[in-house]
Amino acid sequence: MIECRTAILLLLATGSVLWGASLALGAKPKAARPSVPRPYLSGQQLYRDACASCHGVDGRGAARYATGFDVATPDFTDCSFATREPDADWSTIVQEGGPVRDFDRLMPAFGDELSEEEIQRTLDYVRGFCGDMSCWPRGELNFPRPLVTSKAYPEDEAAVSTSVALEGQNAVFNQLIYETRIGARGAAEVVLPVGFNQLEQQGWTGGLGDVVLATKWALFFSHHTGSIASAALEAVLPTGREDRGLGKGVAILEPFFAIGQALPADSFIQGQVGAELSTDPDKASHELFWRAVVGTSFSFTRLGRPFSPMIELLGAREFEDEAEIQWDLVPQLQATLSKRQHVLAAAGVRIPVSQVSERNAYFMMYLLWDWYDGSLFEGW
Repeated sequence: MIECRTAILLLLATGSVLWGASLALGAKPKAARPSVPRPYLSGQQLYRDACASCHGVDGRGAARYATGFDVATPDFTDCSFATREPDADWSTIVQEGGPVRDFDRLMPAFGDELSEEEIQRTLDYVRGFCGDMSCWPRGELNFPRPLVTSKAYPEDEAAVSTSVALEGQNAVFNQLIYETRIGARGAAEVVLPVGFNQLEQQGWTGGLGDVVLATKWALFFSHHTGSIASAALEAVLPTGREDRGLGKGVAILEPFFAIGQALPADSFIQGQVGAELSTDPDKASHELFWRAVVGTSFSFTRLGRPFSPMIELLGAREFEDEAEIQWDLVPQLQATLSKRQHVLAAAGVRIPVSQVSERNAYFMMYLLWDWYDGSLFEGW
C-alpha cells in the first residue's frame, strides 16, 4: 500500500512540475520575419509563386516528369489528407522544411522568405483545394487521447493499453485497439482484450476478455470555436471467461456522447457520458457513467515534441436503487515519441476516491500509433 501511494504522489508531483513548465513556456518565440517591406500578396499569389511548381496550380501535385522527383507530391484536393493536421504542423514544415518532421528533404524551408502571416494566408488558400472542407473535422480538434475517456474526434489509430493492479489481487489487463475513419465524420473500432488474474484457487490464469465493436459519428464540429461533439455505440460481446474475471458473461450495449473543446494556452477539455445496457440485468446491472478530462500541451522548444499532462475525473453508478456512485481520479502524462509526432505514449494512475477499501488503484499506460501518418518505424 505504501509503495502504491508513493508512486501516486510521484506521478502527481511530476505532472504538477510539467504543467507549471507548460505555463512558463506558453509564450513561444516566433520565427524571424523579413525586414524588407514588400507589397501585400494574397494566399493565391503566394501559393503560385512559391508552391505551384511542385504542388501544381490546382493543388493535385505536379507530374513527376515535370518535377524530376522520385516521390509523389501530396494531393491537396483529397479532403481526407488535407484536414487531418492542424495549421501549426503545416506551418512548421513550411517554415523549417520537410526534414523537421522527417519528411523528404525536397520540401524546402520558407521561413527566411515568408512571414508567419504570409504562410498562414498560403495555408488558408491550400485548405480551399478541398471542395467540402466544412464536412471534415480539422486536426485542431484532435485533442490528446486520455487513458479512459473516449475522444470525440474520428481517427485512424492503433494502440496497446495496459492496466496493472497496484493493490489487492494481482491482475494485468491489456487491450489491442484498432480504429479507422469512415468517410468525413465516421469511425469504426475493434478492441481485443487479454487479461491475467492471480486467483486464490487457480493461481495465475488468463485469456481473452470481452471483445468490443464500436462505431462513432461526429455530430457537430467547428474549427473557429474549437468544438466537437460525437455520438457512438459500442457492443461488448461475451467472449471472456467470467469465472476467470475476464468478462461479464453477458452482451452489453454502450451508447455514449463525447465532446471536446479547445481552451486558451493550448489547453483543452473533453467529456463523455453514456450508459452500459446489459442484455441480462440479473447477471450484469445497467450502469450510467460520466467522464471528464482537462489538460494542456507544451514543448520545451518551439520545434520540440509535445507533452500533455492531463487529469481525468470518472464517475459511474449502477441503476439499482441503493447503488453508490464510484469516483476515480486519473492523473496522467502523454508524451510524443517520434519526430513525426505519430507515435505517442501515456502513463498514469487510476485512483479510487470512493469505496476506497473495496477497490484497487491501477497503473495505466498505452502506446499509440497514428498509422495514417506513416509506418510505425518511420518518422524517428
